[in-house]
Amino acid sequence: MVGGVRLRSGVATDQAARETNEDTAWAADGLFVVADGMGGHEAGEVASRLAVEVVATLAGTGPTLDDVTHVVREAHRRVRELPAEGERRPGTTLTGVVVTEHAGVPCWVVLNVGDSRTYRMVGGMLEQLTRDHSEVAELVEQGLVAVEDAPRHPRRHVVTRVLGGASSNVDPELRMFPVSAGDRMVVCSDGLTDALPDARVQAVLRAERHPGAAADRLVREALAAGAQDNVTVVVVDALGVTPSPAGGRDPGMAR
Repeated sequence: MVGGVRLRSGVATDQAARETNEDTAWAADGLFVVADGMGGHEAGEVASRLAVEVVATLAGTGPTLDDVTHVVREAHRRVRELPAEGERRPGTTLTGVVVTEHAGVPCWVVLNVGDSRTYRMVGGMLEQLTRDHSEVAELVEQGLVAVEDAPRHPRRHVVTRVLGGASSNVDPELRMFPVSAGDRMVVCSDGLTDALPDARVQAVLRAERHPGAAADRLVREALAAGAQDNVTVVVVDALGVTPSPAGGRDPGMAR
């Protein structure tokens, strides 16, 4: 039980066609995140691991939105201090959810930097909660690239917001909303979403009751579909919700 929410989670990862696995995941104490590192050689692995180590300080703390922003900025600062591999600076995406409480109401805080993704499935329907911080996503928003062409666009992996890299500061994109019993949250690196369409991810999540089995199957299916990038999936279920006796107002959306 974390923040009035009874949780069950599962994690699966595979390096797929890559020589190393530059993804790092955390799934414990009400914090569920995935970081996808980049930078060449082992730099991406180091960057993603460092970012998750810093963000893991949020676990079990019931953070505010300002707390989350502060810790993600600290992760960005720490990753920027890593030595560069030639001209490439280490960097990493970061996405996921942390359980908190607002005015007595258990809530999810969704955080995102980059093009890894967080989804929620409710009533068997999958919804993407995060917005890809990438060149292609911006082109789609501007109507310059069709949605159906985005997965094959040659610049689909060029991210516009990342922890580390050249920018001196970065802000995570944040959302907060109440936890509902039956919520199934999915946090993943783009190795999954490059290989499997959302419709297939939804079908697997419907078919597998246990979050560990769902995460394992999603990774297996991504590999079978020819995944070229590291694939990491965290699935977490909210099995029950107990608001605090004080109750409170609906916190709604934020940022």
